[in-house]
Amino acid sequence: MQLAAIIVSLVLIAVGFALFGRAIVQIYQFMRLGQSVPAGTRTDQPVQRTITVAKEFLGHTRMNRWGIVGVAHWFVAVGFFSLLLTIVNAIGQLFQADWMLPIIGEWAPYNVFVEFLGTMTLLGIATLIVIRQLSKPDNKPGRKSRFAGSKKGQAYFVEAVILIVGVCIFMLHALEGAQHHVDSYEASFFISYPVVSALQDLDVSTLQNLTYFFAGLKVATSFIWMIVIALNTNMGVAWHRFLAFPNIWFKREADGSTTLGELQPMTSGGKPIDWEDPADDAVFGVSQVEQFSWKGLLDFSTCTECGRCQSQCPAWNTGKPLSPKLLIMSLRDHAHAKAPYLLAGGGKDMEGNEKATEEQLKDVPAAALAEAERPLIGTAEENGVIDPDVLWSCTSCGACVEQCPVDIEHIDHIVDMRRYQVMIESAFPSEAGTMLKNLEKKGNPWGLAKKQRLEWLKELDFEVPVVGKDIEDLTEVEYLYWVGCAGALEDRAKKTTKAFAELLNIAGVKFAIMGGDEKCTGDSARRLGNEPLFQQLGQENVMALNMAFGEELDDDGKVTPESAKPKTAKKIVATCPHCLNTIGNEYPQLGGDYEVIHHTQLLQHLVDEGKLVPVTPVEGIITYHDPCYLGRHNKIYTPPREIIGKVPGLRNEEMHRHKERGFCCGAGGARMWMEERIGKRINDERVDEALSLNPDIVSTACPFCLVMLTDSVNGKKNDGKAKESITVVDVAQLLLESVKTPVDPEGSQETADEPEPEPVK
Repeated sequence: MQLAAIIVSLVLIAVGFALFGRAIVQIYQFMRLGQSVPAGTRTDQPVQRTITVAKEFLGHTRMNRWGIVGVAHWFVAVGFFSLLLTIVNAIGQLFQADWMLPIIGEWAPYNVFVEFLGTMTLLGIATLIVIRQLSKPDNKPGRKSRFAGSKKGQAYFVEAVILIVGVCIFMLHALEGAQHHVDSYEASFFISYPVVSALQDLDVSTLQNLTYFFAGLKVATSFIWMIVIALNTNMGVAWHRFLAFPNIWFKREADGSTTLGELQPMTSGGKPIDWEDPADDAVFGVSQVEQFSWKGLLDFSTCTECGRCQSQCPAWNTGKPLSPKLLIMSLRDHAHAKAPYLLAGGGKDMEGNEKATEEQLKDVPAAALAEAERPLIGTAEENGVIDPDVLWSCTSCGACVEQCPVDIEHIDHIVDMRRYQVMIESAFPSEAGTMLKNLEKKGNPWGLAKKQRLEWLKELDFEVPVVGKDIEDLTEVEYLYWVGCAGALEDRAKKTTKAFAELLNIAGVKFAIMGGDEKCTGDSARRLGNEPLFQQLGQENVMALNMAFGEELDDDGKVTPESAKPKTAKKIVATCPHCLNTIGNEYPQLGGDYEVIHHTQLLQHLVDEGKLVPVTPVEGIITYHDPCYLGRHNKIYTPPREIIGKVPGLRNEEMHRHKERGFCCGAGGARMWMEERIGKRINDERVDEALSLNPDIVSTACPFCLVMLTDSVNGKKNDGKAKESITVVDVAQLLLESVKTPVDPEGSQETADEPEPEPVK
């Protein structure tokens, strides 16, 4: 047994290291196939990036959101790297059954460490195996299982390997104690001593044979695993153990924050595209897998197939074909299958002609050549890698990015593919075309005249100054209120606009609006994939804003070097989270740096300062819906809830999915302008969740969400599935209702004992 174990182990070790080394080289070459990224964008702040990796790995900051799963995975992950010396120990035991590591082999702290972590790794993987079995598609039919679509054979193989290795570590440690005659309890064997005691009844020969068996099994299992993953470089469930570290290190934000909020400018060959004079060979978006950046290819290879993104995706949960997990897996498998063709010099030019010679391609496997012919975006009949319905189902809500434990940037990759479809192929849902034309011609998605942006002012009983009409610039006001297209033009959203303006007036806050000079920020155009239109709208808005804030501009509308400071603080408040995100996070890319806050943040401040005092009770149960671009994209969860908590009479009930795990209304990612033809409507799914609490009020803080939720609630009322009294309102409307003093029966208004308003600092 000893001789057989030694021979088999040595052969597997030699083959394993050789193949694993080759696989590392292949993966490196594979990553180099991707496009470069702008200099410094993935390598800035190296110390902070290293801290982020350590924090995410040692703290398991993403995984631990999932309770026991995170704890179990922590022990498995940490055990994998910290128990590597047990392999060396096992190899030594093949030659001498009672062999121990020099120096530390008899050191009690090391033995305690091995005893504890080895046992916890074993318990951790056993827990994960049970969880997978309870959650597998057979037990959770339909789309309820987050493992639906994952490669279960590979997962079972990896789990079995860890389980076997864990058992071997435990048994070898116990056999070590038995062979060294540990005949009483001691710290080094504080868990395994009962097994040690039982083994001491065996004779020396049997103990040695058991040692050879478990040592050989441990070494063989470990290196069979190494050989298998070396031959399958697209095996994300195994390779994420290694690739997760660089993937986290190279993430967009060095401080570890999620890759949400702003989209990155379009690049070609690693350089931003000059939209005034794009290069002749500039590549717009992604139409072939090699046009993704190397970070994109690293993302695909790192996917663990855990399905957390899938379990949170609003499209997947309502019967759409999009699963963020399956999308990434498809891109990964396609990229790895196509790699031999690309590494041989293969590829197509912009006209679709092959760049490689027959000589270069003669040794490329037929499977790789066939994979190279597949369109990246195409239907099943076209043998496409990604179906168009998958691409256009995304609401860019960010749930996938928020939940991914290895920081994959799903939204960026989806938008890159959309960009090519929109800009080059003109292949996108027809309804969105109307929205784009309206943005081009009228500066708003409804195609209304710009003078209509001021119509809501006529319904106020106080004056709101308009920049360029009533005032020259913003030097006399505290805030510029960015009303937004929906806030100015959509009837339901206008109620929020008027309520917020009235609250600011009550609080004595001086503010102004841009009026007709305000154009759509370009959020929907950019997320649909029309980057040039976003650039056009954004630059026009930035020019108007910089002028309004008193900046001196050059002929191109850019801030002049002589204008070191604006005449006033560049403070903007927005009721639309999409406007907030675009102006605050994306306009700096266009030369517009502003302090942008959401209206709920300002209202909370005014309430806390006593400028607004909720006095009138608003009776009933309320449930609050987190807008994706306010919550996940900009981490603003508390202010709306604080305001609701200050309104007397309200009892807030949280929906099952809220805050970081909030469920989308279905309007983001330009879906506001596209019809839902597949599966259940996303807004209906969200409203069904809200109605399960039997609320009197459904509240939100976004005009898009307000429209989507109202449409669904009205539909439920018509079908008799919701009580007629239920209302959908913005947080600002609730606060205004409570701040206004009640009217007595004689018609005279009671006056609330409010402090004298002071200017907001």
